[in-house]
Amino acid sequence: MDDETLQFPDYRRSELERTIAELIDRAQQVLRAEGRLRHLLRATQIVVEGLDLEQVLRHIAEAAVTLVDAQYGALGVIDRDGRLEQFIHVGMPDDVVEAIGDLPRGHGILGAVIQSQDPIRLEDLGADPRSAGFPAHHPPMGTFLGVPVRVRGEIFGNLYLTNRKGGSFTDEDEELVVALASTAAIAIDNARRYQESRRLERLSSALAEITAALLASDSGDVFGVVAERVASLVMADLVCIVVPSPDSDRFRVETARGIGAGSVEGADIPAEEAIIRRVMGDGIAFSADRLSDSLALDERLLGGPTIAVPLVVAGTPAGALCATRAEGSPRFSPDDLSTLSEFAAQAGLALALAQARADRQRLDVIGVRAEIARDLHDNVIQHLFGTGLGLQALAATLPSHAPAITAHVGEIDAAIADFRTAIFALQTGGGESLRHRLLDIVSDVSPQLAAPRLTFEGPADLLVTGALADDVVAVVRESLSNVARHAQAHSSQVTVSVTASHVTVLIDDDGVGMPEAPTKRSGTANLARRALAHGGVFNVEARKEGGTRVRWHVPLDSRTAAVP
Repeated sequence: MDDETLQFPDYRRSELERTIAELIDRAQQVLRAEGRLRHLLRATQIVVEGLDLEQVLRHIAEAAVTLVDAQYGALGVIDRDGRLEQFIHVGMPDDVVEAIGDLPRGHGILGAVIQSQDPIRLEDLGADPRSAGFPAHHPPMGTFLGVPVRVRGEIFGNLYLTNRKGGSFTDEDEELVVALASTAAIAIDNARRYQESRRLERLSSALAEITAALLASDSGDVFGVVAERVASLVMADLVCIVVPSPDSDRFRVETARGIGAGSVEGADIPAEEAIIRRVMGDGIAFSADRLSDSLALDERLLGGPTIAVPLVVAGTPAGALCATRAEGSPRFSPDDLSTLSEFAAQAGLALALAQARADRQRLDVIGVRAEIARDLHDNVIQHLFGTGLGLQALAATLPSHAPAITAHVGEIDAAIADFRTAIFALQTGGGESLRHRLLDIVSDVSPQLAAPRLTFEGPADLLVTGALADDVVAVVRESLSNVARHAQAHSSQVTVSVTASHVTVLIDDDGVGMPEAPTKRSGTANLARRALAHGGVFNVEARKEGGTRVRWHVPLDSRTAAVP
């Protein structure tokens, strides 16, 4: 009995072996499942660790590839129009990506996953009739698994996995990726909330800085502050603030910050420019993925995604705030447009405040000028007039000194005329009158020529208007320019005399006089043509005291148009 081996019937032995094999197989399945669950937990931990949205999205794609042992993976983010906005890929070498070129746009199988909003599993990606084929240099891809990622019930994007090592994707692979997608949705939502809180924090800080600049006594370059903060908050490459040009029907880039700002700032924009016309005309925001060639700003801006909002002052659109990215950059989000609108309100407030301050300063200047004018008229001129009368009386009692006294009285009369001209300039706030136009010319030539004395005799503003006024202005400008360039004069005087029948303009200087044979007479010839067009005369002659006198004399009732 001791040498005998325990024997079992064959059928009982085979049944026991099968049971043991099943137990071993089930144990291995449990171990594999436990291992994959550990991988899922590890992937979940990696995904939920980050708060930066870009990092979270890449961690999701990397975790999905590792979880199902795929060769390639990607996470495609869908924009509000159902198109691929971002495509974060994993597993493909950089040189291959560069050789392929443009990233997928959401056609073919990728588009099918977007449209179906349900998982899609394929044995052969290229054999599916929905496949759009692969571009040149694209690596071969066979097995495929696509799973949507839902955030708060909406499709945020899709996970794409290809070339599973060891065969086709299984039901278990799909379940694991779906579970990862659910966790990824929570991580994406948290990252979005964190991103939004940071954006609101930066927005609040920037708006507080702009408000402080607005309230400062010297506000400085508030538009520049607005443009810089907009550029940093919406990640724009160029920000422009466009306002109407004060002296024309065009628009002007008041402030620019970013790439190419130096060549854009101060540039004039036609009033019919498409972006400004849409924003100003409709009073609503403008958004485009790319500027078309028909837009007038296309040559100056970067040509990429662009948003613009109206700049509203006192309830009326008075310009536009524009933000642009380089061509090929991601489009602006609704949050970016909301941020731009917030800053447009601040820029509009800055513009209104600047206008109010300019008006207040102008009123202050007008008040001070009016007070000075009253003092000059009531005190200085009256004293000078009284002094002149006294000197005239003295000349009558001292005949031997009468010529000298009379000369001094003449100087006093000239000074009174100068004071009256200054009083007129102080009491009026500018405009297109002849007096102001001539005063502007005198102011312009003063740096090159000792301030010319300007005297008016008669109702110049009342009788000299239109084409005749244009010619008088041209005569004075050309004559004073010649004095400044050629006469080497120490003093000069302009006298505009208006009577009921004629207008006479005299320009006198104490310079070297006219050359005997002038080589260039185009300027004086033009003045002669202007006089002839009005039926008048023009001549240049030497003064007895030295220097030159220009005399332009035309009838007042002339209706001839001005000579260009």
